[in-house]
Amino acid sequence: MILGLGSNAMKRREFITLLGGAAASWPLAARTQQLAMPVVGILNSAGDKWVAAFRKGLSDEGRVEGRNVAIELQSTEQYAEVPSLAAELVQRQVAVIAALGGPAATAAKAATATIPIVFSVGGDPVELGLVPNINRPGRNITGVTFFAKQLLQKQVGILHDLLPKALVFGALINPNNWRHQGDAEEVQAAARTLGLELHVANAGSEHDLEAAFAGLVQRHAQALIIAGDAFFFRIGTRLVELAERHSLPAIFSTRELVDAGGLMSYAASLAAAHRQAGVYVGRVLKGDKPGDLPIEQPSKFELVINLKTAKALRLEIPATLLAIADEVIE
Repeated sequence: MILGLGSNAMKRREFITLLGGAAASWPLAARTQQLAMPVVGILNSAGDKWVAAFRKGLSDEGRVEGRNVAIELQSTEQYAEVPSLAAELVQRQVAVIAALGGPAATAAKAATATIPIVFSVGGDPVELGLVPNINRPGRNITGVTFFAKQLLQKQVGILHDLLPKALVFGALINPNNWRHQGDAEEVQAAARTLGLELHVANAGSEHDLEAAFAGLVQRHAQALIIAGDAFFFRIGTRLVELAERHSLPAIFSTRELVDAGGLMSYAASLAAAHRQAGVYVGRVLKGDKPGDLPIEQPSKFELVINLKTAKALRLEIPATLLAIADEVIE
């Protein structure tokens, strides 16, 4: 989804196997079997929350960590570090690279043309240059998309249905996100179609948030679209608080932030997307060729509305929106 830099950089390296001090007493055959376990390298730029969903998909394919698969996790919030982490996984000669997030997918593809790669991204993989074709990606790469960019125009329309008299909308975008220009163009195109005035605010770190929201308020924004972004997800509760403090009805790109108190979201399930990436890695370990596996796309997008937040904002949700909502949080 996906770029975003927090003010507190984090870099974790985690390599999990069953080899330990007690291994010296194991029979030679057991140690040989352990060493032969395939290693899955996770290159993660999407946020730690989604790693658990990936592991679930891997286990659904019969790959149990520590029993018949080992996992090496390279995770960072600093996107400039992603290429070097990809190179480490290639040097380690892992069996498969699971690239979670747009920066991870790009770095993995640049790092190897031979090790199988399974990605999960929020953009169009063809448009992003990851694969030439959705149905037959070819070569050593396949994956999952949840089309975060393509949802932005629909999100503008939903906010317009909520506030049909509003004339000025705002959009919050992370300028460090590799999709930021495309995201801005999508929102602007939707706003023009509806005859709306749109102001884009950029926030690439937590230090930028106060100024970004203050600028939108000064420009009389009456509603807010928050673009899908890994950094925005990590600081989601802060975004929810700022939207409430400034009385800005906001639509998010993940339902988890509506659970946290956001007003509404329209999106595919990110957990399901990352789980499917794990399933694909399991299939590759069974012998499937990545290039023969079509890019998985969402089968459903969900509208989730938080009525408690609507009440706090003194908003009445139109019956038409309630009727099409997939979930209404009371």
